Amino acid sequence: MTKPDVKTMNLKDLRKYILSHREDNEAFYTFVDRVDTEKKWINNPPLDSIEDMDNYPDFLDKIKKDKDRKVPES
Repeated sequence: MTKPDVKTMNLKDLRKYILSHREDNEAFYTFVDRVDTEKKWINNPPLDSIEDMDNYPDFLDKIKKDKDRKVPES
């Protein structure tokens, strides 16, 4: 079986691919780079405890909204 061109795969298919081919570093780094360019996450400093989550309401709101989120196709 030939390896697919991970640079041309849509994000949804690339995610599926890296989950089933965890040893493929090129695919993983391609996925991370593409997700990074979309900037759809909220960066927070490391937590000292689970109670610290209360200090990040924007993050908690995003988790609630994205609970059933699907990976966008590109």
